[in-house]
Amino acid sequence: MNPPEAKPSSPALTANDRRHHRRYTVHVQIEIRQERCAIPMRLQTTDLSRGGCYVELMMPLPVGARVQATLWLGASSIVIRGRVVTCHPNFGNGIMFTEFDGQAEQLLNLYLDAVTTETSVP
Repeated sequence: MNPPEAKPSSPALTANDRRHHRRYTVHVQIEIRQERCAIPMRLQTTDLSRGGCYVELMMPLPVGARVQATLWLGASSIVIRGRVVTCHPNFGNGIMFTEFDGQAEQLLNLYLDAVTTETSVP
């Protein structure tokens, strides 16, 4: 896997930060399907972490919506289920990952480990 150059999108976590995982500014192709909807949305992530992602959408999904996401990490695709946790009208959604299919969690971890390694090289 050859991840793109990426850098942390946020400084070190503070006690007040709700996030449990470091976020990276990584543009990964993603296809999102809202539960009970056959029409996929093909987008790119703007941030990606072990626990979720952010996608830009002009007409974002409502908070609480359940989604299935397919992410393309280099040559591999992974399927993850999640829930919309933030909604910014005319801008996008934050999605929290809730369930990983097959080896999806391990492949995401490998991908983000590679991103971390690339960004820590001087």
